[in-house]
Amino acid sequence: MRALSECVARQSLILTVCQVYANAVPGFGRGPPARGCLRCFCRIPPAPAPYPFRVSSSRLQRVAVLVLEGAKPLDVGIPAQVFATRASMPYEVRVCGAAPGLVTGGDGLSYHVAHGLEALAWADVVFIPGYRHPDRDDPPQAVVDALRAAHERGARLAAISTGAFALAATGLLDGRRATTHWHYTRALAARHPHVRVDENVLFVDEGTVLTSAGAASGIDLCLHVLRRDLGVAASNHAARRLVAAPYRSGGQAQYVPRSVPEPLGERFAATREWALHHLGEPLTLDTLARHAAVSERTLSRRFVEDTGYTPMQWVMRARIDRARELLERSERGVEQIAGDVGLGTGANLRLHFQQILGTTPSEYRRTFTRGE
Repeated sequence: MRALSECVARQSLILTVCQVYANAVPGFGRGPPARGCLRCFCRIPPAPAPYPFRVSSSRLQRVAVLVLEGAKPLDVGIPAQVFATRASMPYEVRVCGAAPGLVTGGDGLSYHVAHGLEALAWADVVFIPGYRHPDRDDPPQAVVDALRAAHERGARLAAISTGAFALAATGLLDGRRATTHWHYTRALAARHPHVRVDENVLFVDEGTVLTSAGAASGIDLCLHVLRRDLGVAASNHAARRLVAAPYRSGGQAQYVPRSVPEPLGERFAATREWALHHLGEPLTLDTLARHAAVSERTLSRRFVEDTGYTPMQWVMRARIDRARELLERSERGVEQIAGDVGLGTGANLRLHFQQILGTTPSEYRRTFTRGE
């Protein structure tokens, strides 16, 4: 009966998330209902064949989703769905609260969670979804202590949207970069002045503590965790299953309401998309500026505002991401891959790979190659 209850609760949660996501993402909800889709709004196509990747760990990675009072439904549902156990996802998920039972959520929804804070002692990764009125009170002391204990034990803590307030209450973000929903960035900085709040990014990875911006950025954060754990190809596979962009260029600054219209936003987004399809060609600041039909100075300023990187830093990271995928999913040598992604020589690829990822292409391939 308990297994059946958890199954029903999970299906209900997924249905709710699909409904919210259908309203939030253009194009989501088109096509015939997929088999097993509960005839809900998601209308996703049939899932592709399981990604042929086996983790070296002897057990599934454990993911806990901590539901606090006022929890937002999309924030809760994203990690619960992304990491749900399946052939391509070597994870096990438990949804928990400060105590087992009913948790009053935000937006008119409540959650019946099967687990209490003991799930944090069990987990390898703890997600803290956003919740209503985060700037008023800290979570209960028992929750804060359990999060600290999980981190001390070696678990990663990942906050979605306003869940960053709960993570900041532990003190683990002090002296570190973090982000949250743009509406609450000033409140987070005021309430936790030792946190270096960055309002221009979709997510921040500080190793064992991670934070993301608004709800949809939780998908970006989850895909990033997959890239860290399993590699680019596995993350892209999950993105296709979610009908989501595997890599969203640009920070949350593009979503912040501004007093002056920003007519260049779509133009720069088109330039970034164009660049992703021409990584093997020479891409200079002048090339990108001409494509966007603006001056180099304007392009440089707006690129930093939108992405947190200069144009050429962004291009370099895009090239390294493409190289990662080729290392995982092809038999090409390092020299060939360097040419394919526009870095010219294997030595150049190795240099930038080490600078950005802290490892070598060969070591990365050994870690993330298919069938390992």
